[in-house]
Amino acid sequence: MSGSASAGGRQPRRVALAGELSGAFADLGTFLPLVIGMLAVQQLDPTGLLLGFGVFALATALVYRRPVPVQPMKVIAAVVIAGGLAADGVSGSGLLLGVVLLVLALFGLVGRLGRLIPETVMNGVQLGVGLYLALAGIELVAGEPWLGIAALAALLLMQFSPLRPAAALVVLIAAGAWGVSQAPQTLDRLELGLFLPAITLPGMDGLRQAALGALLPQLALTLTNATVITAAIAAEYFPHDRERITPDRLAFSTGAMNLLLAPFGAIPMCHGAGGLVVQHRFGARTGLAPAIFGATCLLLGLFLGPNALLLLALLPMAAVGALLVIAGVDLAVTRRLRRASPDRLLVIILTGVACVAGNVVLGLLVGILLEGLRVRWTAGRSV
Repeated sequence: MSGSASAGGRQPRRVALAGELSGAFADLGTFLPLVIGMLAVQQLDPTGLLLGFGVFALATALVYRRPVPVQPMKVIAAVVIAGGLAADGVSGSGLLLGVVLLVLALFGLVGRLGRLIPETVMNGVQLGVGLYLALAGIELVAGEPWLGIAALAALLLMQFSPLRPAAALVVLIAAGAWGVSQAPQTLDRLELGLFLPAITLPGMDGLRQAALGALLPQLALTLTNATVITAAIAAEYFPHDRERITPDRLAFSTGAMNLLLAPFGAIPMCHGAGGLVVQHRFGARTGLAPAIFGATCLLLGLFLGPNALLLLALLPMAAVGALLVIAGVDLAVTRRLRRASPDRLLVIILTGVACVAGNVVLGLLVGILLEGLRVRWTAGRSV
């Protein structure tokens, strides 16, 4: 599944473009629930939020030239949705995380972290990310089972047809049309205009909220899932880009863009292993996919502003969940599991289970502990 084979000029241009379009919106299963949830709970500015994603995704496309995703930071989003972080704290989180990630990246500390993680643990975390995506997808499908199962069936059938490169795009368009048919009056409420974000800086209270409420757990998740694990999966998909898509560079771009965009109303954003897997699974191979996603966010923010939330809410989450199920299973069930020796397989599986039961950080710690025990047990047997 290397990038040299899949991203080269062997694909017909129309097939490649269909894959980029399909992959560009395949990661909405992470984006939409968190963004809609944050906007519904807190008085955040949809214009600044969407412009932030647009600028970050376009910059990512230019820098990495691969389908490196831009996603909401999950811990921050969860705290906001739970009511534990107000708009001032959200802005403060973006600034603080931006500074910390920039410092860590400039000193090369993120890359050193990645080199310390054993291969079995890395494989286990990738298994956990795959399982997490699949389970999150199943949860969304369960919201409207008939619609989710129909979308899942359509995706599977299209894998054996000429529509395979555009499978995700076809399902999302069909699901969007269904959503519009169920609430056609929503389109009448949309008002076009030119919307610009307000520049706001957090006060000391916002910075304190951010530091105490979410900074450390989000930093731990970002340093693992959004940098180290993302770089490892990118190296598998695109081996010729190992020197360009590194943990330190991913941390640097995340820090720089959050620091730049937080004052304009952007929420804390990062890259992500799951998003890379989903985009690649549905055909994205170049930076065109994040560029399409970024341009879409930019246009929605500039010309719809607060009204964009009405439009985004029309897309049925069950259909989006079907995309996550396919991509999650694809990542979880790989040759790594079949080729591993029984003792390594045990570490991989238990690490993956810990990721799902807790989070990526817990899975990483459990995996390192188990791998240390495995190495000692193996060395004892060989004496």
